[in-house]
Amino acid sequence: MTEDNKVLNENISSDTPRRITILGSTGSIGTSTIDLIERDPSSYRVEALTAYRNVDLLAEQARKFDAQFVAIGDYDKYADLKKAMSGSNTEVAAGPEAIVEAAARDADWVMAGIVGSAGLEPTLEAARQGAVVAFANKECLVCAGDLMLDEIARSGATLLPVDSEHNAIFQVFEFDRRETIEKIILTASGGPFRTWSLEEMRNVTPAEAIAHPNWDMGAKISVDSATMMNKGLELIEAFYLFGLPEDRIDILVHPQSIVHSMVSYVDGSVLAQLGSPDMRTPIAYTLAWPRRMEAPSPRLDLGQIAKLTFETPDSERFPALRLARVALKTGGSAPTILNASNEEAVAGFLAEKVGFPDIARIVEETLEKMSGSEIRSVDDVLMVDAEARRVARDLMSTEGLQV
Repeated sequence: MTEDNKVLNENISSDTPRRITILGSTGSIGTSTIDLIERDPSSYRVEALTAYRNVDLLAEQARKFDAQFVAIGDYDKYADLKKAMSGSNTEVAAGPEAIVEAAARDADWVMAGIVGSAGLEPTLEAARQGAVVAFANKECLVCAGDLMLDEIARSGATLLPVDSEHNAIFQVFEFDRRETIEKIILTASGGPFRTWSLEEMRNVTPAEAIAHPNWDMGAKISVDSATMMNKGLELIEAFYLFGLPEDRIDILVHPQSIVHSMVSYVDGSVLAQLGSPDMRTPIAYTLAWPRRMEAPSPRLDLGQIAKLTFETPDSERFPALRLARVALKTGGSAPTILNASNEEAVAGFLAEKVGFPDIARIVEETLEKMSGSEIRSVDDVLMVDAEARRVARDLMSTEGLQV
């Protein structure tokens, strides 16, 4: 974010409906965004909505808000979407290129809520348009951090983090006095297996892994929380967002998920953002930015909570944290390899093809098998991503990794 962006957006009239696009409107981030818009519909005009396969919900959302454009990622769902939108004035399209087209539509604010590497090109396209981009897609900065920042600089777009941790840091980070910042501290719930032994973790089931104790998230993100890979990806994301070196980004386990992250200053002050674990809070912050809007999130009652605890993460039981730091230090294509192999390993675990501890093992072996390379373009990212997925799938098919 630049001061020019900030001044420009301060001048947006609250009387003018903000034109918005939601990439991934049927997912958990998308539906939370929709929930906020429904509470104040006169303040927003929906330009475009996208989904991958959920035609019924996408069509319902598009009709409710009279969206100008809807896109479904799966070509096979085009006829269903066309039928569901018949009689409306909404333009309908399908395929990955249609998702990118939605991102290129004329909008003031874009929610980049597509999970995984599939969200990379649409988010980059939204940035090229110079919009305010609220992004919940870690992979954009993990896989293509330099490319993303270059597009932001060229277009004058504003990048607002939706992840609760980065959103928290954003709210208390003094961008114009960066030299006074000692470090940033990302908090982690520790997931459902925070106190489990290594032996117990060997027998974890997908159902247990997606049962997050505090947050309501999709299956993939929930598994990433359970392995703490999500915190590793967030570390890389924070490196690009806030411009601090890896050794000045700490991770602290905070089981209550009330302190969402902290910034430590050179005078000994530590500033934190607190709130109930509800994604509508950080989404609302970005949706109304630079102002604030009323949100329905449960109000924080520290007297009732009574106790907040913190602990250092166990790198032996959660090796994903170490792997993320290695990938960030290595640079180049290593973070892309980390992310792609993790996506494949998580998919394999959810399909009960590999065990829970094998997720990190597959990621580590993929990083070891692939030589690093420089990332100069989206094509480079996609090529490395595809190769890392192939290597990870080959490892999952190797005897000894099967459950």
